Amino acid sequence: MTYTEKYEQWLTFDEETRAELLGVTDEKEKEDRFYKDLAFGTGGLRGIMGAGSNRMNKYTVGKATFGLAQYLKNKYDGEIKVALGYDTRNNSAYFAKVAAGIFASCGFKVYLYDRCLPVPVLSFTTAFLGCNAGVMITASHNPKEYNGYKVYDGKGCQLCTEDATEAIGYINAVTDYKTIPFLEESENITLIGDDVFGEYCKQVRKQSLYEEKSDIKIVYTPLHGTGNVPVRKMLDGMNVTVVKEQEMPDGNFSTVRSPNPEEKDALTIAIEKAGEIGADLVLGTDPDCDRVGIAVKSGDEYVLFTGNQTGALLVKFVLEMKKASLNEKSTLIKTIVTSELGANIGRSYGLNIEETLTGFKYIGDKMCKYEATGEREFVIGYEESYGYLVGMHARDKDAVVSSMLICQMAAYYYNQGKTLVDALNDIYAEYGYYLDHLDSFTLKGKDGAEKIEKLMVYFRSLGKNVYEGIDEVIDFSTGVADLPKENVLKYTWKDGSWLAVRPSGTEPKIKIYYSVNEENQKKATERLAGLREYIASVINKD
Repeated sequence: MTYTEKYEQWLTFDEETRAELLGVTDEKEKEDRFYKDLAFGTGGLRGIMGAGSNRMNKYTVGKATFGLAQYLKNKYDGEIKVALGYDTRNNSAYFAKVAAGIFASCGFKVYLYDRCLPVPVLSFTTAFLGCNAGVMITASHNPKEYNGYKVYDGKGCQLCTEDATEAIGYINAVTDYKTIPFLEESENITLIGDDVFGEYCKQVRKQSLYEEKSDIKIVYTPLHGTGNVPVRKMLDGMNVTVVKEQEMPDGNFSTVRSPNPEEKDALTIAIEKAGEIGADLVLGTDPDCDRVGIAVKSGDEYVLFTGNQTGALLVKFVLEMKKASLNEKSTLIKTIVTSELGANIGRSYGLNIEETLTGFKYIGDKMCKYEATGEREFVIGYEESYGYLVGMHARDKDAVVSSMLICQMAAYYYNQGKTLVDALNDIYAEYGYYLDHLDSFTLKGKDGAEKIEKLMVYFRSLGKNVYEGIDEVIDFSTGVADLPKENVLKYTWKDGSWLAVRPSGTEPKIKIYYSVNEENQKKATERLAGLREYIASVINKD
């Protein structure tokens, strides 16, 4: 079916959809709305909200839910139970209710949260209530125009390759939207709230590592998201100032360009507040509270940390606090695009190091396997994109437990007369200087998707000639070790530096990851600048 045929089909849906589509006069936009169906990526469904098969709306959520229901019916006998949660985004609560109604109409027992909540709470809830699956309505850190749909298995882990492929087959088989059993209310839907949320908080509190009194001052912003209540609960007893302008839920994220703590300007207001009160640490969590970014006072300035830097610090802190309980099974898990710095710290403490593909679901999957076999013990997992997890209570990155541990870590060093900047410099002195960076190039629409595909073909064709001195090319699309095949290229130098290229699974972007290992910051900065300039010239070339 062509995009124009799909457009005509959607005009026969409800009046609200028809009115929106009749208002689309730009042919390119019409094509973008219908040239494909919104597809599952590294984080499930994610897309711009609006009418169309390539948008997040009642019908695409309905298609995903009805297809997922058929997958679950085929996989399980007896009563099937599903947990549902949602974040603070526009339409998140509505999409969750749409999904709940469809699951209920299929005869499932549905547990629907009565409030917005973080991703890790839904991950925990799915396993805690003995559900067969969980669904979280969120687009994580994306701009306000986006929403998404994450699917979890009974362990609270996002569906990995084989299960996701099977579920997608059932979803794709739903071709007639009029067969989707939309339902407003049902006795099969049970609202959940304080009791289960309280159990999650208890499990997070068990991961506490340092509770000595400290005079450290902290500024926290939930960036209009779900972290406000749980993060503040975990920081109770510490000197925490919340950014009032960003405290309450706001699906328009009206005080920021994008609610992404990876980006400098997301923490601007928090840093200004920190400067006013002389705070030592700034903390910001994204809307679904699975990522956390920090800025640290250093002299008269606030230094923003990368995900790799915070991850390395957390590894050092957690392992130092837990060193008496570490054993030959203790394991750190990181992704293939995460710096080696944290891994090298782990090795110095005798940890096993495991690598996964990009996406925290692969870390969660490893955790489930450890739990089943007992061959390893999970200590910490993290990825460069500001996601960390300590504890077995969830199978997804958790900014609630991470925020608690980051603040405890900052207090631990503060009581020694050090900042986290000092602690990071100590790590560099011991393990070597690492400079990491991520460049994301947004290429929207059908033309953008085609250019991303051509760029991957081009980079693949260059091999070691992509840049001078490359020692090895790792093409993860051919299958590497026991990892699933994925469209990622990694180029390595003999000194441990590397460059990786991958299309985003959830956004119209091609991402370039850099990790430069040099003897000092000056050399690393110069080398990184040259790399970035060259790669940008390749990508921006017509």
